[in-house]
Amino acid sequence: MRIPRSTYRLQIRPGFTLYDAAELVPYLRDLGVDWVYLSPILTAETGSDHGYDVVDPATVDASRGGREGLQALSRAAHDAGLGVLVDIVPNHMGVATPKLNHWWWSLLAEGRDSRYAEAFDVDWDAANGRIRLPVLGDDGLDELRLVPGDEGMELHYFEHAFPVAPGTATPGDDARAVHDRQHYELVHWRRADSELNYRRFFGVNSLAGLRVEVPWVFEESHAQIRSWFDDGLVDGLRIDHPDGLADPAGYLERLRELTGGAYLLVEKILEPGEKLPARWECEGTTGYDALADIDRLFVDPAGRGVLSEVAPVEGYHPMIHDTKRAIADGLLHSEVLRLARLVPAGAHLQPKAVIDALAEILSCFPVYRSYLPDGADYLDQAVIAARIHRPDLAETITALRPLLNPGHDAGGHLGELATRFQQTSGMIMAKGVEDTAFYRFTRLTSLNEVGADPSIFAVEPFELHTRMATRQLESPDAMTTLSTHDTKRGEDTRARISVLAELPGYWAETMARLDALVPLGDVPFADLLWQAAVGTYPARRQRAHAYAEKAAREAGNSTTWTDPDEEFEARLHAAVDAGYDHPELIGLLGDLVEYIQGAGWSNGFCAKLLQLAMPGVPDVYQGTEFWNRSLVDPDNRRPVDFARRREALADLDRPEDPDRLPPLGADGTAKLLMVSRALRLRRDRPELFTGYEAVAVTGEAAGHLFAFDRGGALAAVTRLPVRLAAEGGWRDTVLLIGPGTFRDEITGRLHTSDGRLRAADVFADYPGALLVPVQE
Repeated sequence: MRIPRSTYRLQIRPGFTLYDAAELVPYLRDLGVDWVYLSPILTAETGSDHGYDVVDPATVDASRGGREGLQALSRAAHDAGLGVLVDIVPNHMGVATPKLNHWWWSLLAEGRDSRYAEAFDVDWDAANGRIRLPVLGDDGLDELRLVPGDEGMELHYFEHAFPVAPGTATPGDDARAVHDRQHYELVHWRRADSELNYRRFFGVNSLAGLRVEVPWVFEESHAQIRSWFDDGLVDGLRIDHPDGLADPAGYLERLRELTGGAYLLVEKILEPGEKLPARWECEGTTGYDALADIDRLFVDPAGRGVLSEVAPVEGYHPMIHDTKRAIADGLLHSEVLRLARLVPAGAHLQPKAVIDALAEILSCFPVYRSYLPDGADYLDQAVIAARIHRPDLAETITALRPLLNPGHDAGGHLGELATRFQQTSGMIMAKGVEDTAFYRFTRLTSLNEVGADPSIFAVEPFELHTRMATRQLESPDAMTTLSTHDTKRGEDTRARISVLAELPGYWAETMARLDALVPLGDVPFADLLWQAAVGTYPARRQRAHAYAEKAAREAGNSTTWTDPDEEFEARLHAAVDAGYDHPELIGLLGDLVEYIQGAGWSNGFCAKLLQLAMPGVPDVYQGTEFWNRSLVDPDNRRPVDFARRREALADLDRPEDPDRLPPLGADGTAKLLMVSRALRLRRDRPELFTGYEAVAVTGEAAGHLFAFDRGGALAAVTRLPVRLAAEGGWRDTVLLIGPGTFRDEITGRLHTSDGRLRAADVFADYPGALLVPVQE
């Protein structure tokens, strides 16, 4: 198996195709990248920028360059010595436009008789043999029309088109009567929460769950993917959302065989202390767990108390219990009802109590899901917690426990209730935590990131060394990351926000003045909003408005997606505008950012260096070789100015002025310098990155220096720079390393050690260094 030494994630879309990616390969090679890493490329919904809504798994999306584009990219990458990693989406398909998805169209036209009825996860009995489609507005079926289509009659509702089952309609028939004879039922969109009878990706009605555990469904949905490996076009895969699958372990085993033993990563979100099941055939996760560890090194634990009082909210764990319960009772209640229908009548349980108890157990689940028999202890923890929360349901909860883990039968099957419960718990965790609580628990929002626990405020150096050493032993080939298409805030947005933990009093005072100038009536959300403004300053007004509205609706306290509060949202947008128009408010934000931006640059530089040097395969998300102050999607998927980056890298590599170092400041060139030198060293000198040992530090500022030796390459970074400066700088602080001469790969400077290397010398140019011994 070929293992990448690093990857570079590209968002392939109609505006940046596989051909564009092929043209970018020389820049990626010069940057030091080992593999190019692509977002989904199978044919997706027309106009999709992300590609996670695949409508035809048999083809590479023509609007993204088609198979010919993939061939061109693969050829360019392999000729340059780069591998190719591709993101795939086995859990679901896009069904927003039924005509584009042959599988879904057939299902709607033929119902249970369709060959593809087995491919989708539909509970036919729940709706009298029909599948419910939540597309109607308040006008009901009044606007439904029967019209001729390309292959027979069709039912149209505004922009939606649906097939008519053969032999059930002729021109001139009443559209309502025809509708009643179909295998589907068009229902009001609000009924999706409680009456939908097909599994979705989370609560997205236009993404229908696939049953890849069925052998022919796996084969047909992966035929194109198989051909990539048969033809040598692709070297590895990233698997999106394995938690949605009925049998992730079985799926990975089949995928490993299909790819001929290729490199595989899973987008698995691990809660603190959780590990991947040992039986999974993959190299590890996509790195959210690494992100959470890295960020917390740069958070001052002393700021916790004051920041907690800026906008007090309930404790994090009680909060996520309640937000998950709201999802179980609301957006994903149809999934809970489906579970309840699977409880055998012989259990002699009251139906309402069963529904309530299942929702409570799901709300108490401590991780995204179990993979029975792996994770049975998490189910036990959830059952105990549910009984404590709801003693009135204790008898029902206890009776459900053996049904949710009955053990596997002789054929290795777990049973539908237990299997589906596992698939459902992850949905509820994601929607209740990532997409709700992360917008409500606003103490320090740089901590509210996918795969992280915001109640864990900081990580001390000893603990991080322990986690790094463990990573080297257990998952050295897993990915590490700081930014993705799913992160709530880009890496340098978080790096600047984290500085507030060093200045909690300053932030508390600033927040009080901001809220007095433009009161929202929702102080916790105001805290989140103004932290975002500080982290992205100076963001364009349009970006700020889009983020504010999305974040407020996700939080769901003052406005929601389904019932927007016009009065609150008017105040919200007025507050955003004030950030650009109100002189006093502009001054408040501008003064704060000016004061902390140097520390933000230091945090961002050092976090990136740490990620690039630590155990694992580092991924650089597109464009983040410069400062990346993005927010949640779609903001983090904006086009990247690669021409500017290519030109800047060429300038850095010009031989006539090798000692010229760009300042750490605003244009991001210093970060580009560091990223390129670190990536090149990992690619060209892999023998320097084969182990992990903490480097001892002593002196008055030892707590501000974190360093480790990877087996020849030594990374050293600064932490808590505001407090470091206030305490008088590095003073007598030294790294205790062996005698010899070391070259900083970032600056080219030579440092001579007699066993002690002065921190003040190491960090004379930048707050981070990557040292390599010079051979005499």
